[in-house]
Amino acid sequence: MSTLKMFVHNHGSKGDNSLLKTITFAITHFTVAFTVAYLLTGDILIGSLIAMVEPAINTVAYFFHEKIWARKERNARDATTSHPVARSF
Repeated sequence: MSTLKMFVHNHGSKGDNSLLKTITFAITHFTVAFTVAYLLTGDILIGSLIAMVEPAINTVAYFFHEKIWARKERNARDATTSHPVARSF
């Protein structure tokens, strides 16, 4: 299975919930970005454009960040549960 396929499809009840976290992050980020851009410019169109571009790119980056973070935690957990017995010489 390709790395990208594993990243995208390993979520849900047996996965790490990164897709759900990404969706809620995106909604929050779009809302904040629009509010800030609108307050700074006073223009709904410019505020909307800024709120679409930057958060969209950031949301994709966040999804992969979450997948990498989950893999790191899983590897750390596996390393602590399957360490070899220490030998004394």
